[in-house]
Amino acid sequence: MSFKNHLLKSRFPLWGIILLIAALYSTIIVSCKKEEKPLTATNLIQYVDPYIGSDYHGHVFVGTSVPFGMVQLGPNNIYKGWDWCSGYHYSDSIVIGFSHTHLSGTGSTDLGDVLIMPLNEIQTERGNQDDITNGYASKYSHDNEVVKPNYYSLLLDKYNIKAELTTTERVGFHKYTYPKGKPASILIDLKEGIRHNAYEAYVKKLDDYTIQGYRYIKGWGKSSRRVYFVLKSDKKIEQFTAYSDNTPKHGDQLRADVVKSVLTFGDVDEVKLKVAISSVSCDNALLNLESELNHWDFDKIVAESATKWEQQLAKMQIETENEADKRIFYTAQYHTLLAPMLYCDVNGEYRGIDDLIYKTDRKNYSTFSLWDTYRALHPLITITQEDMVDDMVNSMLSIYDQQGKLPIWTLMGGETHTMVGHSSVPVLADAYIKGFTGFDKTRAFTAIKNSMLSDYRGLAYIQSQEYIPSDKEGESVAKALEYAIADGSAALFAQKLGDANGIDLFGKRAKYYKHYWDSESKFFRGKTSEGKWREAFDPFRSAHRGDDYCEGTAWQYIWLVPHDVYGLISLFDSEDDFVKKLDNLFEQGGLTGDDISPDISGLIGQYAHGNEPGHHTLYLYPFAGQQWKTAEKVRYVMDKFYTDKPDGIIGNEDCGQMSAWYLLSAMGMYQVNPSNGIFVFGSPKFDKVSVKTRGNNTFVIEAENNSNKNIYIQEVYLNGEPYTKSYINYNDIIKGGTLKFIMGDTPNKDFGSAKEDRPL
Repeated sequence: MSFKNHLLKSRFPLWGIILLIAALYSTIIVSCKKEEKPLTATNLIQYVDPYIGSDYHGHVFVGTSVPFGMVQLGPNNIYKGWDWCSGYHYSDSIVIGFSHTHLSGTGSTDLGDVLIMPLNEIQTERGNQDDITNGYASKYSHDNEVVKPNYYSLLLDKYNIKAELTTTERVGFHKYTYPKGKPASILIDLKEGIRHNAYEAYVKKLDDYTIQGYRYIKGWGKSSRRVYFVLKSDKKIEQFTAYSDNTPKHGDQLRADVVKSVLTFGDVDEVKLKVAISSVSCDNALLNLESELNHWDFDKIVAESATKWEQQLAKMQIETENEADKRIFYTAQYHTLLAPMLYCDVNGEYRGIDDLIYKTDRKNYSTFSLWDTYRALHPLITITQEDMVDDMVNSMLSIYDQQGKLPIWTLMGGETHTMVGHSSVPVLADAYIKGFTGFDKTRAFTAIKNSMLSDYRGLAYIQSQEYIPSDKEGESVAKALEYAIADGSAALFAQKLGDANGIDLFGKRAKYYKHYWDSESKFFRGKTSEGKWREAFDPFRSAHRGDDYCEGTAWQYIWLVPHDVYGLISLFDSEDDFVKKLDNLFEQGGLTGDDISPDISGLIGQYAHGNEPGHHTLYLYPFAGQQWKTAEKVRYVMDKFYTDKPDGIIGNEDCGQMSAWYLLSAMGMYQVNPSNGIFVFGSPKFDKVSVKTRGNNTFVIEAENNSNKNIYIQEVYLNGEPYTKSYINYNDIIKGGTLKFIMGDTPNKDFGSAKEDRPL
């Protein structure tokens, strides 16, 4: 019986209900959306649909930016909860303005800085979802919305104003077209953010065309975040009014805890605005504006932004007759190009985590969603973004200098401390092991050692007793398994560096995951400070916070040993026992608990594709010589959990991780160990994928006889020569060449079964 048929018959009833609801939900969404014409143009940007992932729990950014830009300019809805993390949800129909910073796909909320709303009726109160008659918010329709990477447009129903947006790296470019008969105005709301309001703000009119100000926020990361801005208009500001909340104040400037301002331009049909931001000062914001956008040609910036996107999208190209698959693939690529974000001004200055100003001669980056992205996005970046890797590593090392440890989850120069583990360590190790040399390797290893030998969130227990007691530290198992992965990466770094002490220390610590293994139940379990298993164990239980796991169940955490898969297999009675348990993962019943984590989505049995800890799990079968089982499961996930509809991402996009998994899997491979450069084969989805790699080489993946039924690898050729291994090394990818898969509709169970052909 095929995996697909078996899955449909054996999956617990809840899964079938979820699929049915999702299908109905997608049908409803499609019926509400304007019918689109078939894509016939050859330029790749037309296959990008930023709506994908904007519904359900995708949380993606909808708006316009350039690749990895500091400004991500787009619409904000009224924040109504978790599904509005990016500020926008496809189900909504009320907009409160257009802000210059956004997150994409995260599970927590922040940004939405410098909100601008065009008006022709002067109002400063926002209004609420149920009643916007006395507020500045407006209804809108997707029928009057245009969403492209390089251009965004929306008609505001309340005012009949057309908004058009585009960006450079650090500047948002607005174009507003007003109906005749009412004075053209804009509101600058420095109070509103996405969930988090400012605690101090400032606005000042510099001249008849220029406004400057700032916004100070304590948001997701709790530490203060500063956003300075300069706004220039192409039309004279006939009237400037600053408001303390909704109370007008006299004068050309205002500093208060709640600041808004209204600019009125008189009887004009069109107003263009350029808004630049900076973390350092208004002077730097002005410098960014003058350096990047010294003209008023809106269409030119739209075209230049398109060129930047085309250059990035061209790095990965597919050949397929399926138009929907083109939209899924190139939109996934687009999603991997939104973060990390550029975080420095044109003069190299930026504000550090310690609130001091630093200057660099390279690109500095922030917004590192590392617990998510170390698994697939960063390995993908080492293939396709050669010029970016060293800058990212140096950015992380600068964060280490500022806060005394490597980044956990940094946001616009602030540390949020979100999620468990030290997930920057695998990223640094992966870059070093793959031969990137634009950073100080000794400095990097020092940062790794000091971070891993600190007392951060349970690490002191690892140093003193080799495991984290469940009665002393929450999420103990999840933390320990993530630390073991980081220790394994540190050991690989030490090995290449030739540091014998580091090899010994971190090599031992990488095996500490075994302390949590219960050989009777065959699960990783919480262990108390007395060395006893935590009582009342339920492997199906999910708690959003507060148990031994993080956003997962014991079933999902069995497999979180990507750095030592053969060590994990050895914990079972036999290799067959390991495979049987892995098979059972996809057949087990639903979740239990009163506080089930909303992140656990995309369920197949207990496998949860909508959350990151399981992303490598499908690729474990080749380590036991059964590559064909990976092929059928990976194909199923690609076909069912990634679509070209607004609900087309099965869980939080998480700054590109969900999409990076898809891109690598569509290529037919995935890097299981986040730091060793070994890409394990799955099932290539397309007839051909061409990838631009380091050194301007091209790596081509061909799938002969490929189809929806022919999902199994029969044989493989590398540069024309027979290739029997069930994996490929990073170095073989980046030097270019051709990897050809011969596909079939029945498993070749011999492929990759020999010990010598299994992944390293």
